Amino acid sequence: MKKEYLVYKLSDEVKDACKIPQEAFTKYGVKRGLRNEDGSGVLVGLTNIGNVIGYDRAEDGTLKPCQGRLYYRGYELDDLVSPLLKEKRFGFEEIAYLLLSGKLPDKEELAAFTELLNDNMPLDHRTIVHIIDIEGSNIMNILSRCVLEMYTLDPNPDDISRDNLMRQAVELIAKFPTVVAYAYNIYRHSVQGSSLHISHPKENLGIAENFLYMLKRDYTDLDARMLDLLLITQAEHGGGNNSTFTVRVTSSTRTDTYSSIAAGIGSLKGPLHGGANIKCINMFHHLKENISDWTDIDEIDTYLNRMLRKEAYDKSGLIYGIGHAVYTMSDPRAVELKRLAGELAKEKGRMKEYDFLKLIEQEGVKCVTEFRKSKKPICANLDFYSGFIYEMLGLPQEIYTPIFAMARIVGWMAHRIEELNFEGRRIIRPAYKNIQEQKEYVPIDER
Repeated sequence: MKKEYLVYKLSDEVKDACKIPQEAFTKYGVKRGLRNEDGSGVLVGLTNIGNVIGYDRAEDGTLKPCQGRLYYRGYELDDLVSPLLKEKRFGFEEIAYLLLSGKLPDKEELAAFTELLNDNMPLDHRTIVHIIDIEGSNIMNILSRCVLEMYTLDPNPDDISRDNLMRQAVELIAKFPTVVAYAYNIYRHSVQGSSLHISHPKENLGIAENFLYMLKRDYTDLDARMLDLLLITQAEHGGGNNSTFTVRVTSSTRTDTYSSIAAGIGSLKGPLHGGANIKCINMFHHLKENISDWTDIDEIDTYLNRMLRKEAYDKSGLIYGIGHAVYTMSDPRAVELKRLAGELAKEKGRMKEYDFLKLIEQEGVKCVTEFRKSKKPICANLDFYSGFIYEMLGLPQEIYTPIFAMARIVGWMAHRIEELNFEGRRIIRPAYKNIQEQKEYVPIDER
């Protein structure tokens, strides 16, 4: 046969080889997606870092849906965010210190840590040249490649001692915003034909402000504080989310930091994980165009149900941003972002869109629950409001998911350090049940 068609032949042949009957999972007691039948996650590890709560467990062992709670090192998310809103100050560096160390910093420690991050934000000349040479359209791929490039610039890349891991953590947290900002500006130049402007990070500015400065220079104090709070809400989400688990799995092999973090970036890039915010904002744009009266609940319900029946929008049968694997009655991150989106919408003159988005959330939850005849409560998730906030900040879609990575690098490194330092650690190696029947070998002349 012609070699040009071999790929298509291989693809056709493997179609049947990939078939695994759904009933086989029940037969062999396999937890699909590492989830129990009641929706809870299969326990595969212990951590002191993040705690994600979507259920309360009753005395008889059954799970009872509850308002979602998210804890960073024992502190509830709202207890960390509310003072920042009240005091109108930045807090991402404070939260990064907490997640890395296990304790909240005092003023002196925070000032020193913020200065240390600022010192590490500039990129090595080789890294800048590397970003220019790549000229890719996907910023997540550029970020991943730059992280791997950093291995060659690290004097001790394979050293997994606690001191060296913490040094690497500080450097990666500091450099991620610079890489993303530079990569996007080069993308605008090479792909969109815009003038190339590279702004180096400024002294005495935190992560959020420096990122906006490097990206576009023009921003308000509220813009910077909103981005800062966005980074906080996305910094950590327990050891069981896909990208953090990826980092822990790879770290358990004792591979280097850069390989492990690049793997986490690859996981986060997926549309079912960090890439979901783009799905949400694109859906919102579609709904704005296709629903004539943004206050008419009947019209909204009719269209959302058409989407669920795969008759409208992308015919996926999904309302993006509605539902979560763990949270039931509410996602605390979405609650915080809903509040932030309202504050930002007032300043930007976009309250009509904000009110419309709230109605989509309200009716989306109702329509999905009724359509699926689900007894499990569902809620809007983190992605539902994040895309709208990014848009109001004037940020392009190409960097929505990279911003997620800018935040989550804190949690990734905290978990990597924990994975390599707790007692009783061992390589993470789960099992798969093979259901392929045994075959007799057939000589090549007889096939």
